[in-house]
Amino acid sequence: MAEKIFSRAGGLPRLKLSHAPAGPNAFKRMIDIVDRAEAGQLVAVYDKHDNPFGVAIYNPHSQIMARIISRENPEEFTVEKFFDDKVTRAVSLRRDTLKLQETTDACRLVHDYADGLPGLTVDIYKDQIALEFYSLGMYRLWPNVEAAFKKHFPNASFHHRATAYTQEMEGFKIKPDAGPAHKTRITENGVQFEVDLRAGFKTGFFCDQRENRLYASKFAAGKKMIDLCSYTGGFGIYAAKLGGAESVTCVELDPEAVEASKRNANINKVRIDTACADAFTYMRQMLELKRKYGLVVLDPYKLVSSREERDKGIFKYRDFNRIALSLVEEGGVFVTCSCSGMVSMDEFSFILRGAASNAGRRVQILKKSGAGPDHPVAADYPEGEYLKCIFCRVF
Repeated sequence: MAEKIFSRAGGLPRLKLSHAPAGPNAFKRMIDIVDRAEAGQLVAVYDKHDNPFGVAIYNPHSQIMARIISRENPEEFTVEKFFDDKVTRAVSLRRDTLKLQETTDACRLVHDYADGLPGLTVDIYKDQIALEFYSLGMYRLWPNVEAAFKKHFPNASFHHRATAYTQEMEGFKIKPDAGPAHKTRITENGVQFEVDLRAGFKTGFFCDQRENRLYASKFAAGKKMIDLCSYTGGFGIYAAKLGGAESVTCVELDPEAVEASKRNANINKVRIDTACADAFTYMRQMLELKRKYGLVVLDPYKLVSSREERDKGIFKYRDFNRIALSLVEEGGVFVTCSCSGMVSMDEFSFILRGAASNAGRRVQILKKSGAGPDHPVAADYPEGEYLKCIFCRVF
């Protein structure tokens, strides 16, 4: 049963700031007094002069002690109107401004801070909506989130997701969906994919690479292509179906993802080769066999997820790219990606430059890009610009 959430800020606990944050997050050092608040509650926020500052989600156990969701006067804030307004604006961006329904039936509906709902991402796959939670407070508000979305998607079914790390750090537990896997089939740019709403990474699919998959396929005609860390075969199947690649090899360590890529290839009536293997090991084997590819895509998992892992992760990125560059034939195209928000595009470009030097290759950068426009970035939260994708020609 949903927990009771106060409708008006007059019934909310009070939080007083010692100084105002520049962005949407208030950390412990910025907070002076907290009155009656429990972890996961909404709180009315006031500045050090007792002037209304907004409304926040509070969690004293989180690194982010208060996620400010609104700068409205707390006394005028209502939960129902807040979610109705934010969700309506988010849906309108995807439907009316971006017109994504013309090219896909899967996209991101809410992208965390950028859509004014910190601690939450929402993806839609045809008539299935996946809510991924990053904060206890937003998880407690799931009934309000779903109610707001039902006004726009009355026939949708909802699924809740959160990583084990988030659940442990934020202090909540999502009960796994009972029953067999729930799969649906989506279409983007004429390419079909099967998405399992109860398994896989994140919410089951990576809509953020939609435009990059399409652009990369333009370089595939007549080429031997290898998709490294391929997950369910996104880049590879695009290259086979839309790009006219001579051959496609998808390399992925997760056996369930490998099986999904095979099913996706069958759905699209294309042939791909799959290898259930560690990408580092497989690349080294291909080097020993002197294999070269006209199109190489490298899209690894997040290698830098904390400051403590930063040096180790950057070393892995450099090593990954060095070996992958050695697999590109003369004049071929290399597409390299990073989904680590703590690595900027400038830094990722520097990593690529070092990897190219170590590999003895010359690289022409053709294009730099990020996530699709359904993954907007808030100006006051640049960390949301997490995905980097660089397209290169290699000599």
